[in-house]
Amino acid sequence: MSMAHDGLWSIGELAEHAGVTVKTVRFYSDQGLLPEASRSAGGHRRYGPGALERLRLIRSLRTLGVPLPEVRRILAEQDRREENGERDGAGGALESAVAGRLRELGSELRALRWREAALRLVHECPPGERAERLMLIGSVEVPPSTAPLARFWRGWLPPRMPARAVDAFLQVAVPQVPDDPAPGQVLAFARLHALVSRPCSGAAQPQPAAHKAAGSEGAAVLYAGLDEAYRLAGVRIGRGEAPGPGEALDGFVAAYAAAYRTRDTPDFRRLLAGQLAIDPRLDGYWELASVVATAPGGRPEPTPGAAHDWLLTALRGQVAADA
Repeated sequence: MSMAHDGLWSIGELAEHAGVTVKTVRFYSDQGLLPEASRSAGGHRRYGPGALERLRLIRSLRTLGVPLPEVRRILAEQDRREENGERDGAGGALESAVAGRLRELGSELRALRWREAALRLVHECPPGERAERLMLIGSVEVPPSTAPLARFWRGWLPPRMPARAVDAFLQVAVPQVPDDPAPGQVLAFARLHALVSRPCSGAAQPQPAAHKAAGSEGAAVLYAGLDEAYRLAGVRIGRGEAPGPGEALDGFVAAYAAAYRTRDTPDFRRLLAGQLAIDPRLDGYWELASVVATAPGGRPEPTPGAAHDWLLTALRGQVAADA
């Protein structure tokens, strides 16, 4: 690598050694990222020995997609470290920039995988269904967000319900979008999004009678009890057991008895079975949520909706037997 007698390179020489264009060198110089050592008598830029290494670092960072402001911070930190005699280890600005770029790439990859699955969904469906599916998936953000689902449930739950209880319910009720979805999961999520985005969704959605009876504090107790009952019922569903009496059903009834501020009696069970039979249903939501949450070829986990149906069937059976 030959240099002029003064130990400096012209802009063309630096560009040649770095394998870039003169335009590139000039751009980074104009941005203040690649300081020139001096100017020739004719006003041409001259660069010192460290310019090549600095230019290569800039190019490496840009190749990785690091934005110019982040490159500027990394170089400024590197200059400070060199001034202080620090040679070993990477600076915090570089680590932060790399970590940030990794997060961005993760989001970009999720978006690409979603788009691939959506394109396969449209490509593989019968021609007569393509228009509908395009409209469905076109209304969903990329990468998709579960925020509309969470808003739906926040509007459906009793007002002023404690935040901790709401968050616990949302963890169960809102399925996470798979990082690498199958076309069927894309379709199910798009239909979920359409379901919760209807004008009648959210606060306008018909409420179970227990919401009015329980109030905000009572609702937290109700859903804590239902969560445990659904978990116990889910175990029995997973074993293929038919709906029947047991700890899960007792917990289910006890949760509603607490909401209605009454005792668990045969008469209450009969009244509860009748009330739950006429309460608004959200079966479509739970069916779609199960598809979204289940990996292709995997065994679906019982949803709260499936557990509720199992427990209600068990309650009806017990009430009929007692009658």
